[in-house]
Amino acid sequence: MKQVLSAAIIRLLRPLVRILLRNGVPYGSFADLAKRVYVDVAMDEFGIQGRKPTISRVSIITGLSRKEAKRVKGLSYPKDTEAVERYNRAARVISSWVRDKRFSDSKGQPADLPIEGDGASFSELVKLYSGDVPVRAILDELVRVGAIERLPDTRIRLVTRAYLPKTEEDDKLSILGTDVRDIIGTIDHNLRCNSAESFFQRKVSYDNLPAEVLPKVRSFTASEAQALLEKMDRWLSKHDRDINPSVGGTGRKRAGMGIYYFEENLTEGGNNHED
Repeated sequence: MKQVLSAAIIRLLRPLVRILLRNGVPYGSFADLAKRVYVDVAMDEFGIQGRKPTISRVSIITGLSRKEAKRVKGLSYPKDTEAVERYNRAARVISSWVRDKRFSDSKGQPADLPIEGDGASFSELVKLYSGDVPVRAILDELVRVGAIERLPDTRIRLVTRAYLPKTEEDDKLSILGTDVRDIIGTIDHNLRCNSAESFFQRKVSYDNLPAEVLPKVRSFTASEAQALLEKMDRWLSKHDRDINPSVGGTGRKRAGMGIYYFEENLTEGGNNHED
């Protein structure tokens, strides 16, 4: 089992290390972050019931010396709160613009909206779905990433049905920390639970496709996946208490679905050196 896990880790780390090297993150910095997470997870999730977690136990189960475990525990976590919050608020505004019929035209498509005014306006959309963030801040953000365009009559038009940062590398890197966490969390859950409690986890792929067909594959994937995500968004929104305060129930859970597309070059014979 350890051999299989080690092979899986190498596959997982290769694209991550590529990102780290491209952004000037040396091994030492990555190692400190990894050690800090090892210590935190060991203390939070692998303690002995009824006993307070100790550095000595952390040292035993992580393989780090007591001195090193204590050192990395004192390291501060880097924060990406601003980027994550910006992503969440902008994404909510776009998905609500697509979903909420009050902001749709006669054909059921996202309507061109005045920035201010009575009835359906961008200002009203932001107030409903983005809390107390200034309307101008959301407007500038959506303009910045190319999600909306200004029309000659001063209205604004939605030009993309998803929030996809195009200009700031920090925003894209922040998504790495949320989306990859979610898929690994799903795999972890499925490794530990029985089949009746497993989360949906599927993919489809072929490994002998001609390069010429890939543009069609990308286009087909984008249109079909976007339609499914919008359907899922409409369904989930009916059960979210931020959008529908009348929804009852206990606890506070986060749930959703992610879709990703992938492609890679393979050597002759269908084998890749990473495998």
